[in-house]
Amino acid sequence: MSAPDGSPVGAERSIGQLFASATAEMSALVHDEIALAKAQLKQDVKRGATSGGAFSAAGVLLLFSLPMLNFALAYGIRTWSHWNLAICFLLSFAANVLVAAVLALIGVVFAKKASKGKGPQKVAASMKETAGVLQNAKPHPRPELPRDEVPAIEAVARSTS
Repeated sequence: MSAPDGSPVGAERSIGQLFASATAEMSALVHDEIALAKAQLKQDVKRGATSGGAFSAAGVLLLFSLPMLNFALAYGIRTWSHWNLAICFLLSFAANVLVAAVLALIGVVFAKKASKGKGPQKVAASMKETAGVLQNAKPHPRPELPRDEVPAIEAVARSTS
């Protein structure tokens, strides 16, 4: 098993290697937090779009279906029940309004879900918590080495590719 920088676990690593490893891990953490925020924002936008689509469908249905559906339904009720034609037209209109109301309720449900989405706020809180932990972090105590045994600090080379 090896550490993130490729050195064996348990082996002494230089300060440069430790710093490079910590920098890489912090960079990965920030990138993961950004990816999480994007995914949560995308989900909230999708819910909002679904809500808008449902509202639009309700409006279009109510607008364009009323004349044709009212005539067909009213004459159908008249044929089946022999009621007055005016009452049959009122019943067909009520049926169209009921369908539009159901679609509007679906739109309201999705709009509430989209407005309750706390994706970016959760990520921001997580980042603040991570920053707070890192500010209070203290290095582990190291035993004092005699002056003649102090290891040399090695430079860490990074490639640009």
